Amino acid sequence: MLDPRKRDAQADAFMSSPNVLIERLNRGVTRRNARWSFVGAQPFGAALEVRRFHLGNGLTVLTLVDRSAPTVSYHTWFRVGSRHERPGKTGLAHLFEHLMFNETKNRSHGEFDRLMERAGAEANAATWTDWTYFYENAPKNALPLLIELEADRMSNLVLREPQVRSEKEVVANERKLRVEDDIEGRALERLYATAFRRHPYRWPTIGWMKDIRGFTVDDCRQFYRTHYAPNNATVIVAGDFSERQALSLVQERYGRLSAARQVDTAPRPKEPGQRSERVFRIAAPTPTDKLLIGYRVPPFTDPHTLALGVANELLFGGRSSRLYQLFCLDEEIALSVRGAISPFVDPGLFEIWISLREGKRMDDAVALLDREVARLAEDGPTDIELDKAINQIELSFLYSMETVGGKAEQLGFYETVVNDGRTGFERLEGYRRVTAGQVKRAAAEYFRPSRRTRIEISENAA
Repeated sequence: MLDPRKRDAQADAFMSSPNVLIERLNRGVTRRNARWSFVGAQPFGAALEVRRFHLGNGLTVLTLVDRSAPTVSYHTWFRVGSRHERPGKTGLAHLFEHLMFNETKNRSHGEFDRLMERAGAEANAATWTDWTYFYENAPKNALPLLIELEADRMSNLVLREPQVRSEKEVVANERKLRVEDDIEGRALERLYATAFRRHPYRWPTIGWMKDIRGFTVDDCRQFYRTHYAPNNATVIVAGDFSERQALSLVQERYGRLSAARQVDTAPRPKEPGQRSERVFRIAAPTPTDKLLIGYRVPPFTDPHTLALGVANELLFGGRSSRLYQLFCLDEEIALSVRGAISPFVDPGLFEIWISLREGKRMDDAVALLDREVARLAEDGPTDIELDKAINQIELSFLYSMETVGGKAEQLGFYETVVNDGRTGFERLEGYRRVTAGQVKRAAAEYFRPSRRTRIEISENAA
């Protein structure tokens, strides 16, 4: 008799052929929306492979088998964020991040959390401008439960007045804490509201308070029907699991779900060009003055964002960075400086935050910033600076890939923002090829005063 372990190994090898796997899964399946198709496979780093499958109802599934630990990470990314809202209804995407943990037609309120805890799983969610995602990190034997629960809340969420009213109150309190009672939150909200005139990036992901208070059950039901559907979602399964079992369970649980009749894929209003600097002043109880600056930059997929990413690293990447050395050590004008680029589907902002020392003037800080970015645009980085910045970016990317949860998150982000979850390593290669000349040109093009919005925070702002 054949050793069962060898028999299982032979079966796994046989099923590793995607076409054979799909043929077996589709055998006897009569529902069109439950039939699989294999799209393709691609290396994911040096040792792993990501595979792409489509279910008949439009659901995209990415699988990444990684047996480095007996765990799985299960992500569901929806192509819906605050840019898919409309004036008067801002914050709905974020509200659903909360609502999705509530009651479904099959499970009572709180049961989702109890089942996760019992399985030893970690569950959470996040919402931003272009996406909302939900995830679970769990022992590998919990995968069937994760698939069952996520399929359930994708289609069976209970949306009635008590549930909606309760979560509206939670979100309203969150807004008070994180925005209205927080200087940085208020400043960041005002930055985007000032920098953007037409595009939905002008309103905050959490929504305006008036809109949060005004949500109705009908608003929520319509939003759910439009955006929470298999043809607007990507499921990522990463970790130590049987691909055949996972796809079979997804087919069983999701294959009965219907696609949304019409997914919102319309382009958002194009933001008009900016001809001069915009300045907004906020009076707030702060011990020292603060500056928040946003330069208009292209979308995440634009090749220029690679050079801008390197520029961000050499300007703000740690205590040896140019602006930390200049502002905090040499000139002693600031307590801290930091920068970040918005990784958005549409053009966003390169954000700079400067917290001044007591008695220092904002105009002096702006002049110092202008001088330093002009020097970068004129001379570019040194070879040592360039290599260090690229190495730091690479280290950060690889660090994010240490766990299966990190791998799944990277796949979900790139799939949703770039439309191909497998391109994270391609972007890393792009960073490695950035030249000093490209950094110079990016700084000259995008770090111009006419392209920026400046938020000044002071106790005595006029």
